[in-house]
Amino acid sequence: KCGACGPGYATPLDAMKGKYCPREEIVYLPCIYRNTGIEKPDYLATVDVDPKSPHYCQVIHRLPMPNLKDELHHSGWNACSSCFGDATKRRNRLILPSLISSRIYVVDVGTDLRAPRIHKIVEPVELFWKGNVANPHTSHCLGSGDILISCMGDPSGNGKGGFILLDGETFEVKGNWENGEKVPPLGYDFWYQPRHNVLMSTEWGTPKVLADGFNPADVERGHYGRRINVWDWSTHTYVQAVDLGKGSIPLEIRFLHNPDAAEGFVGCALSSAVHRFYKTEKGDWAAEKVIEVPSKKVQGWLLPDMPGLITDILISLDDRFLYFSNWLHGDIRQYDISNTRKPKLVGQVFLGGSITKGGPVTVVEDKELQCQPEPFVIKGKRVPGGPQMIQLSLDGKRLYVSSSLYSGWDKQFYPDVIKEGSVMLQIDVDTERGGLKVNKNFLVDFGKEPDGPVLAHEIRYPGGDCSSDIWM
Repeated sequence: KCGACGPGYATPLDAMKGKYCPREEIVYLPCIYRNTGIEKPDYLATVDVDPKSPHYCQVIHRLPMPNLKDELHHSGWNACSSCFGDATKRRNRLILPSLISSRIYVVDVGTDLRAPRIHKIVEPVELFWKGNVANPHTSHCLGSGDILISCMGDPSGNGKGGFILLDGETFEVKGNWENGEKVPPLGYDFWYQPRHNVLMSTEWGTPKVLADGFNPADVERGHYGRRINVWDWSTHTYVQAVDLGKGSIPLEIRFLHNPDAAEGFVGCALSSAVHRFYKTEKGDWAAEKVIEVPSKKVQGWLLPDMPGLITDILISLDDRFLYFSNWLHGDIRQYDISNTRKPKLVGQVFLGGSITKGGPVTVVEDKELQCQPEPFVIKGKRVPGGPQMIQLSLDGKRLYVSSSLYSGWDKQFYPDVIKEGSVMLQIDVDTERGGLKVNKNFLVDFGKEPDGPVLAHEIRYPGGDCSSDIWM
């Protein structure tokens, strides 16, 4: 029975084989109204993804937050596979940090899985006073039962790569996780690997600089990230920076799921490169570029060279495939990583993007494509924007995709998404040889929400997924 030994699964392969739980039937997505011109609070949407259900592809519940302009973004759990051995723990609370307001919502999903309710609100002042941090981003549960959240800034909007720790029972702010004076200048995502005594964090940018859009000059000014930051897991101290180059902007970071593995991958947005990071023989950490998406020379866009803009990456639970989204070019890619040093492209599908035929952008030089891709149409709808957040089913056969990055950047790069709302799509995955194919029967159109078009972001399954669970 799912959760009989505590939340989650004993191993990544147990999760993948469906040993305890059936396939996903519902998913949760935060829906954002900030920057859309609609004065409504963000909300958590519950979407039915069961093909046998009469409500397939429909939003079946909406939980509005009590405040405006929070900018809900990513989410995590109060407990996951890191607590698998502890039968007293339950995965019954979804942790929802707000990127702009710095508020943290704790949502009860245990009482009624299909109709979540607010359990507790951690106000921003708690983060400011007890940790001198703000702009919380990634939330991971720890084996201790506590919840660790990475932050991007200080209360004034300056960059600061610190962490805040929540008590896993009361959800009170305990204070900072990190020890010592040394803290990285920027923060974003993180992943930990206790068997190698390490936590790795990444860098997006200075919160007050990126809040309302992207100015390329801010990269030159040092306001955007370039490092993987290495922390000693047991002492909570910052021990090393792995520099991936100016203007790289490393975002999502993923260790291989095997808890013995001393390597993983990070996707860099602006350089459109994926780096493999690994433990060296000396015991420190290094990185090598293993994938690079070439920029396209264009006319009619912000810059003469358009990067792919890798915004989300994930790894299948058997550590065989790596997936990532190119938000600007408009494609999702699948790589075979059986040889982690030489990923092999085995699947690709275009779902919109900035270079489609008939749009304002003309591609004048392209190292990959012979011609500009056709606009993406599904169920008669021409989909605006490009693929952004991705989530893989536990068995690896279904890839879910949403199209909003962050409201301030959506507004700048894809104004049609602001007007029409984002979408969620589903891609069928060939897990034998590799390959991606759009499920033409699956469309969740967030342009048709009751209070007007909304921006839906990260996707979570109630039973845990490929980017929230960490094995100890």
